[in-house]
Amino acid sequence: MLKPRFFLRLLEINRVLARHHLDEIIVATHLFRPLRFLPRLWPGNWGRKRAREPRGARIRRALEELGPIFVKFGQALSTRRDLLPLDIADELALLQDRVPPFSGELALAIVEGAYHRPVDEVFGRFDMTPLAAASIAQVHKATLHDGHEVVVKVLRPGMDRIIRRDLEIMYALALLAERYWREGRRLHAVAVVREYERTILDELDLMREAANAAQLRRNFEDSPLLYVPEVHWDYCRPDAIVFERISGIPVSDIARLREHGTDMRQLAENGVQTFFKQVFEHNFFHADMHPGNVFVNVTDPANPQYIAVDFGIVGTLSQKDQHYLAENFLAFFNRDYHRVAKLHVDSGWVPPETRIDELESAIRTVCEPIFNKPLKDISFGQVLLRLFRTARRFNMEVQPQLVLLQKTLLNIEGLGRELYPDLDLWATAQPILERWVRQRVGGLAVLHRLREEWPDLSGSLQELPGIVQSLVRQAAEGSLRVEIATPAVDKLHEDLLDVVRQRFGAIAGGSIVIAGALLVSFDVEPIWLGWTLGGTGLAYLLIARARR
Repeated sequence: MLKPRFFLRLLEINRVLARHHLDEIIVATHLFRPLRFLPRLWPGNWGRKRAREPRGARIRRALEELGPIFVKFGQALSTRRDLLPLDIADELALLQDRVPPFSGELALAIVEGAYHRPVDEVFGRFDMTPLAAASIAQVHKATLHDGHEVVVKVLRPGMDRIIRRDLEIMYALALLAERYWREGRRLHAVAVVREYERTILDELDLMREAANAAQLRRNFEDSPLLYVPEVHWDYCRPDAIVFERISGIPVSDIARLREHGTDMRQLAENGVQTFFKQVFEHNFFHADMHPGNVFVNVTDPANPQYIAVDFGIVGTLSQKDQHYLAENFLAFFNRDYHRVAKLHVDSGWVPPETRIDELESAIRTVCEPIFNKPLKDISFGQVLLRLFRTARRFNMEVQPQLVLLQKTLLNIEGLGRELYPDLDLWATAQPILERWVRQRVGGLAVLHRLREEWPDLSGSLQELPGIVQSLVRQAAEGSLRVEIATPAVDKLHEDLLDVVRQRFGAIAGGSIVIAGALLVSFDVEPIWLGWTLGGTGLAYLLIARARR
């Protein structure tokens, strides 16, 4: 049952689009089309002249006004310059770290409320002007009393209420899609929204973000690929956290990177290695890698190092998903489309009755054109669209647990396209995956798992002598009993008994009916005996038939 505030929010979305003169979106969207005339009835819009701003700026401002979920949608789109007109992509890129901030006075009040002390007692200095603002929080420079330069991340006020309201809209739309759109159920629209809900609500707990950063920092400790700022735990609260202040060049500032002599090819390859290392080696990946959250340390331009910030969204995979993904990637790299098709069936991503040869042919048709080409010549947007059509043909189901990974992979690919268009994504990733698979299935992997499980195994071995002694004693006393549970055999036994009962009932009933009929035919006294036998036999036959 849709609540009134659902329709009020739809009206608000429609009003915002109309105010920014995005009427084409209202007309194109069937859900909003019946409402397209309502904004014109609003007195505030009377006599308003049509905006002269470019369309990209109007779209960006509308997303900013609609709130954090829409801002994040714009952030994701901004990384796909191959799918968008450049004027729109340039404007949406401003959403990555230039969302309008809230006032410094309000940030100060939130900080003092978090620590229950005046800000001067917590920090030696606190800059009221935000260093950067995003959809969920904003960052202020500060200095600790011991002289450490830090940044303070402060949660935007009222985020929980705003996000939950828009999540309710998304759930309602997803339910409608699954009920009335033939593709909605296959795409698991509700499950995808549920997965998104989990990730975005996690962002509202800044202590969780601090924990994510600490884990990622341990994973890449002393690594030349990625640097993660240190967390100052004594200053972390659910709505305000403190990190080491880092310095670096924004990864989107290509001109400055080139001025410092940065090896752009090495930087792009490092990005791919960092992604696959997080996903397959650590099974813990930064899932919000848009350019606003990535900087570059160019102290050594020949070996540039990434610096990551904003750890509100991270992802993990089950061992099964990790295995199938790695095998799928390697099969793609080796153009083993039969293996790809079989993996899709084995993993349950397509129905079990799918013909592997047909799926193999369809995947080959989509993927073969993209090999042996540099990244600049590959339109992954077109590949994804064609894969979507293939998925629809074979009833391939969306895997909600992989949505974060897909989003991150698109971010990395978009970033690689900007840094070094000639990057060979496949050649960079293939050795990483092959090494990971060897480690997982080789002898060293078996020894590693044995070492991990040795405490439990050793405990069981210590109990083994006592168990054996008890069994020997019971055998000597004649009290040893072995019970074997065989559900399948028991069911077969019951089925055979049912068949025997049915056959016996049919034979017995038929015999009794015949006997009764003979007694009646020969007028054997008493006459009621024949009729009674006939009725009894008929009842047997009916019962036997009902059991079939």
